[in-house]
Amino acid sequence: MEYRKLDRAPPDKTGAGIIGPEPRRCLRLTPVIDVEGFCEPRFAAVREALAALLGKDDVGASAAVYIDGEPVVDIWGGYADADRSVSWERDTIVGVNSTTKNMTALCALILADRGRLDLSAPVYAYWPEFAAAGKENVLVRHVLSHTAGLPHLAGPRAVEELYDRERVTAGLAAQAPDWEPGRAAGYHALTFGFLVGEIVRRITGRSLGEFFAEEVAEPLGADFHIGLPAEHDHRLAPLIPPPSLTDDYTADAPPGPDGVPRENTGAAVRVKDANSVAWRRAQIPAVNGFGNARSVALVQSVLANQGTAGGVRLLSPRGCEPAWQEVFRGEDRILGTPMCWTAGFGKFGNTFGWGGWGGSLVASDPGSRMTVAYVMNQMIDRDRQEDNRGMEIIMAAYSGLH
Repeated sequence: MEYRKLDRAPPDKTGAGIIGPEPRRCLRLTPVIDVEGFCEPRFAAVREALAALLGKDDVGASAAVYIDGEPVVDIWGGYADADRSVSWERDTIVGVNSTTKNMTALCALILADRGRLDLSAPVYAYWPEFAAAGKENVLVRHVLSHTAGLPHLAGPRAVEELYDRERVTAGLAAQAPDWEPGRAAGYHALTFGFLVGEIVRRITGRSLGEFFAEEVAEPLGADFHIGLPAEHDHRLAPLIPPPSLTDDYTADAPPGPDGVPRENTGAAVRVKDANSVAWRRAQIPAVNGFGNARSVALVQSVLANQGTAGGVRLLSPRGCEPAWQEVFRGEDRILGTPMCWTAGFGKFGNTFGWGGWGGSLVASDPGSRMTVAYVMNQMIDRDRQEDNRGMEIIMAAYSGLH
């Protein structure tokens, strides 16, 4: 890390500058962080934005932009550890928490495009036990759009219980919905992955993680994993708790791209849990994906680019459309804010995507065929500190389009 001396004080929050005598005598040292990787000249603002974040709030991070299914930005920098002793490298990966939901949703859309999953069919058509307790009218699209009425896990209260897929899914099959399916939305923070994952398993005979690895990651060459095999541990950057907090910092429902509030889901996940070996080896398809910005953007660029990325077709152009077609618009009962949900994604204006606890984010714009991703190891608690890091990367990418 280098430092640059400034011969005047930085501007205050209003941009008016420091008010006081002889401000040009104020000196401060601003870290200049090396940002490595590839960046097309017209997207230089993305490199500058990442460098600024690494010089301020971030420890290590990566950012990527894909257009037409091809990379135009693939950059990284900083450190993979809190002590700043291990450099963040090209192949460094990190847990992205609920950014994983984007990957899980894509798996469902691929099956739908192949004719193996009907988004308008009742869930029990694939998972017969699910019809119990008044859930006969829960449709697949309700599960994908957080309108199924199952936002909480009624049974598990300890994180370790989340590692038992059979027990969790059996509990969900027996559980009654909190509201009439489709009539209301409530963010399914943990249940989303178990519900979609079990539907995928019933159709394919494979776990969500296995299906993703074989049908998505391998064809694309994407370095993203739902559940992390041991051979990748050496390049994992542990998540770092927000400033002034410890690794007992607890996740509630991870926020979306607009920083919406969060609510507890039953099993309180701490940073120390998300960094544990047991968490990595499990498959919790809503939240325990691992990758870098390159891999996140590559996979999601398929949906922004009519089903293809890097010359590989995963689904048809029409098969991508549910990703941005509105299923529900209104107040989200769990997040406590107005939301627009599609079949698997949050929709924000012309973009769709979702973010993860601590700050990771991916957003796709099918109009411009652009996908932008940002992942990091330094978490920020939105209740204590504003976190616009991912949005700064996205806005910088849009400046390159114009």
